[in-house]
Amino acid sequence: MSEAGLPVHISFEREVLQLAVTAILPLRPMTKRITDGRKYARIATSIGEVGIIEPLVVTKADREGRHMLLDGHLRLHALREHGGSVAPCIVSIDDEAFTYNKRVNRLATVQEHYMIARAIDRGVPPRMIAAALGMDEKVVMRRRTMLDGVAAGAVELLKDRTVNTQVFDVLRRMKDYKQVETAEMMVSMNNFTASYAKAMLAATRQDDLARPDRPKVVSGVTPEQMVRMERELERLDKDYRAIEATFGDDVLQLVLSTRYLGRLVQNTNVARYLEVRHPDIAAEFRSIVGAASLDAP
Repeated sequence: MSEAGLPVHISFEREVLQLAVTAILPLRPMTKRITDGRKYARIATSIGEVGIIEPLVVTKADREGRHMLLDGHLRLHALREHGGSVAPCIVSIDDEAFTYNKRVNRLATVQEHYMIARAIDRGVPPRMIAAALGMDEKVVMRRRTMLDGVAAGAVELLKDRTVNTQVFDVLRRMKDYKQVETAEMMVSMNNFTASYAKAMLAATRQDDLARPDRPKVVSGVTPEQMVRMERELERLDKDYRAIEATFGDDVLQLVLSTRYLGRLVQNTNVARYLEVRHPDIAAEFRSIVGAASLDAP
């Protein structure tokens, strides 16, 4: 049951089946361009090292016992290349060929760090982790220390986001409270790129840096540009804080005012009076009611 008390529809059977790869029929062919790509190489390396971790998604069997493959074409192809004969699969109850991966929340950057750190702490060799994830062993070790020197508040804000790992290198150059402010700005803008983080660093005052005694150097930005960016960011931050402080009250007032105006224009006598005596006000009221609807896209 959902929180609203409504039944939750499950789209897949609960049991993971081991199906012969010969009984699984792909919906699209694997081209050389796909198999030569980095994504396929990473998946193939992982399967060769630890096998398939995420089951394939297939339809129910037809009369001949064959299953159409809904998701996992790269994994199936890599498994066949490695000589695998069976594959773990989950069966879709809804017989529709949609992309299952779109329904899956991928591992966030911070969560991947925790997973790697926990595995290493439990004795899993970094080489094996690197092979399973399809990345260099040095990258695995850097991921393990990725959050060193990063403020807990910033980590909390970014823990569920897909963040460029270089962002954390940039955050470390700021003091803790500035790291949190920068993370808040990134979340509000929904921008988690290294370029955006470096722009925020360039606009950060010298006193807000972790090492204020060291000159701030950002490639491609002159000292004069940094000074202007600092002033602009400070002004933007003040405006953002002011809007954030009153946003809830403003929305409440908007909803109440819109409902009131909506009842006015729906009243036949009031609407007729406004149309005759004050057509400009009537038009403005209708415009506000239409534009301020929170249900409008």
